[in-house]
Amino acid sequence: MEKRNRGGKAPGTPVAQASPTGSRKERRPSMFEKEAYTQILKERLRESSHDVLYVEPPFDDSIAEISKEWKSSMAKFRFANTYRMEPLKKFQANSVETKVQQILTENLKDVKYDDKLFSHLSLELADLILSAVKDFGYQRYKLIIKVLFIQKTGQAINVASRWIWDVAWDSWVAAKHETETYVALALVFALYCE
Repeated sequence: MEKRNRGGKAPGTPVAQASPTGSRKERRPSMFEKEAYTQILKERLRESSHDVLYVEPPFDDSIAEISKEWKSSMAKFRFANTYRMEPLKKFQANSVETKVQQILTENLKDVKYDDKLFSHLSLELADLILSAVKDFGYQRYKLIIKVLFIQKTGQAINVASRWIWDVAWDSWVAAKHETETYVALALVFALYCE
């Protein structure tokens, strides 16, 4: 086993001596020097450039037109800030509650309890309630709708929700439809966004 010196080389290895008159290796320029920055960029770009020989055109001109229309429709709109701190029309819980109750009674009047059916029915009811509440025209309100189906098997249940909200403008509504086999509970939360 060979012993190594502090420099990491074996003791018998010859070390290259720098001659006093020999050429020194030229120092690389720093990227923070004004003149050297452009030189470094040119070197890097020269090393990374490739020639493109052929680009395949789209299959049809209509595909290119569709992509242009699609990209233009994805543009984001920027609106000026209105500095409005209160809604034009406050959320009316009474009118929303009667509408939600009406939707529940119309759609669940002859439905028996079925857990597979209710998984899809809860989504459909939530969409119906959301569109009905949006028709009231409450602007700048974020609406959250929860529809719960609970089978009646002699148990007790507590449903709780916690929110941080502005008491002056935010509100919620609960509507219940009860049959012999289940209870349907619809919750609508309206949160005003300034």
